[in-house]
Amino acid sequence: MTNKQNRILPAQPALCRILDANLDRAREGLRIIEEWCRFGLNSADLAGECKQLRQELAFWHTAELRSARDTPADPGTELTHPQEEQRSGLQQLLEANFCRVEEALRVLEEYGKVYDPNMGKAFKQMRYRVYTLESDLLGYQRYQQLLRSQLYLVTSGRDNLLGVVEAALQGGLTLVQYRDKTSDDAVKLANVRKLCELCHRYDALLIVNDRVDLAIAADADGVHLGQQDLPVAEARKLLGPGRTIGRSTTNAQEMQRAIEEGADYIGVGPVYSTPTKPDKQAAGLDYVRYAAAKSPIPWFAIGGIDINNLDQVLNAGASRVAVVRSIMEAEQPTLVTQFFISQLIRMQKLKTHKLITNRS
Repeated sequence: MTNKQNRILPAQPALCRILDANLDRAREGLRIIEEWCRFGLNSADLAGECKQLRQELAFWHTAELRSARDTPADPGTELTHPQEEQRSGLQQLLEANFCRVEEALRVLEEYGKVYDPNMGKAFKQMRYRVYTLESDLLGYQRYQQLLRSQLYLVTSGRDNLLGVVEAALQGGLTLVQYRDKTSDDAVKLANVRKLCELCHRYDALLIVNDRVDLAIAADADGVHLGQQDLPVAEARKLLGPGRTIGRSTTNAQEMQRAIEEGADYIGVGPVYSTPTKPDKQAAGLDYVRYAAAKSPIPWFAIGGIDINNLDQVLNAGASRVAVVRSIMEAEQPTLVTQFFISQLIRMQKLKTHKLITNRS
C-alpha cells in the first residue's frame, strides 16, 4: 500500500510545504555530516548510516510534497541569524547540523502524524537513530583526535589563562585539560565554558580535571580522573559513551586497573618530582619504559617534563607528553608549544624509520 493510499484525508498545501521543507532540511544536514564521516574520519560505518538515513528520508519525499513547494512566497528564505553565518570549527559545524537534522525530524514526526499514520512512527525511530549516530560520531572523532594528539597541556592558575591557552593552540596544540584546585565553582564553570569554546574554535579537545559535573554543565569533551576520583564506569554512565575519560596512574597496578575499567587514555607519572604534585613520589623513567612496552591504550608521560629533559623521556619510549609549567609559565607559549610538537614528531619519525629498517 502506498503512502498516499494510507492517508485518510487530503493533505492541505501548507502541511505538504512543512513536510517538504523539513525533509529537505534533514537530508541536507545529513549530507553535510556524511561528508565528514567519509572524508574527514574515513569511517565507512558512520558514512553508511548517514546514507541509509538519507535514503529513508527520500522514500517519504514524494512528488506530492515536492509539488507543494513555493519558494518565492516563503517568508523563511529572508530569515537568518548571525550564528548561522559562521562556524568556529568542525565541532560546531557538526553539532549545528545534528541539531538541524534532529529538529527537522521532530517536525516531521509531529506533522507526519496528520499526513500519514505511519509517518510519525517512522520519523520517531529515525530521530533516535540520529541521536545514536551523533553520540557515535562525536565519540569517534574525539578518540581520533586523542590518538593524533602528542602534546597535552594541563592548565594552572593564571590571570591570563585564556591568553596562554590560545597562544598554545596557535602553536598547534590539540588537547587541553582545565585543572584548578582553588577557585570556587562559579569561576571554574565560567572558565570551562570559555575554554571549551576556545578549544573547539581551534578543533582541539577540552578535558576537565576531576569534575564530571562541570564537564557535563559546560559540554566539555571529557574528564581526567585521579586515583581517588569516581570509577571510570560511573563517570561513563554520567557522561555518556561519546566523551573521553582519562585516568592518572603511578605504577603498573594502577595502569592495569585503569585499562580494565575502560579508560580512553592514562597519565604516566609523575616522571620527575613536580610542585604540581608535591605529595607524589616520582615514578621515574622506569615506569615510562614499562608503559611503552605494556600499555595498549594511549598514554601521556607527565610530571616535571620540560625542554631540558624532554629527550630523556622520549628516549625512554614516550611518544606523548603532558606539561604544565613549561607552557603555562613560558614567556612565549606558542614557540614552546611548537618546539615540543616538533620534537615529538621528530622522535615519531625516527621510531617509524627504525621499525621499517628492522623489518627489512
